[in-house]
Amino acid sequence: MTRTRSRAAALVLAVLLSLVLPGVARAAVPAPAAASIQEVTGFGSNPGALKMYRYVPAGLPSGRPVVVALHGCTQNAAGYGTGSGWTALADRWGFSLVLPQQTSANNLSSCLNWFQAGDIERGQGEAASLAQMVDKQVADAGADASRVYVTGLSAGGGMTAVLMAAYPEKFAAGGIVAGLPYGCAQAAGSPYVCMYVGATQTPKQWGDRVRAARPGYAGPWPRLTVFQGSADYTVKPVNMADLVEQWTDVRGADQSADVSDTVAGYPHQVFRDASGNPAVETYSITGMGHGQPVDPGSGATQCGTAGAYILDVNLCAAYVLGHSWGLG
Repeated sequence: MTRTRSRAAALVLAVLLSLVLPGVARAAVPAPAAASIQEVTGFGSNPGALKMYRYVPAGLPSGRPVVVALHGCTQNAAGYGTGSGWTALADRWGFSLVLPQQTSANNLSSCLNWFQAGDIERGQGEAASLAQMVDKQVADAGADASRVYVTGLSAGGGMTAVLMAAYPEKFAAGGIVAGLPYGCAQAAGSPYVCMYVGATQTPKQWGDRVRAARPGYAGPWPRLTVFQGSADYTVKPVNMADLVEQWTDVRGADQSADVSDTVAGYPHQVFRDASGNPAVETYSITGMGHGQPVDPGSGATQCGTAGAYILDVNLCAAYVLGHSWGLG
């Protein structure tokens, strides 16, 4: 047999194998490269001197939602994005993630500065930097600007309230985990009083603080979901009650729950606005300390990996939020 005929025979054999044993042929084809968390520079004037990271699943089409996930103190963008379960859900459901990161130059404990007046006002400091990240991601990904969501843990939860108040037009909804109301440090006179005791405000006073952050805004305001550990001694549960008062007032709802039941065994409430739409939703995680609720595993409702301030309580906050936001 000549060399030409040998090559032809080998080609025929390869084709037959690919038909009879498809796995043989596929094994020779490199798998698509997995997505990874990437730093983004040049996203704006960045007055708050933050870092921007993002996670975009491979092959993500345009027109998909964006989730902004804000880490807590002592955490970083990649660790929080992965540990909380958000990166896995981005792959599963098809949306992109913005993962901002604090720097030690801004805060030695890597806390986003939810309590600093210069960082929580529209057009200033860290709040403005975060808004610029949203604009950059929406433009780069060709994302659906009407389906941008924000969530965060602890200081990231406090900054979630900041973005919902100062830039309500950019966010359809927010999810605050062990966080604090907008303007709480100013109302209490100290961030620590806010965290450990809370601030004495009426629902209208709380709501007025939000309305003052975006003067003249005619709505709609983002809806809010809150997760809070009942045994959290870093950000006391009173802050969830204050968040309910603040955002029910902003959304034109009363402070009486329209739904009171349990989810995964934990107390759950829904407060509806005058049109009957959910305005505020709460999950009180019985016995949980300070951290992000996760439920590691491969089940349909599971996500996350337990770690420092990321706590296995058989309920994954990221999944609950994503599901309620229609990401799945």
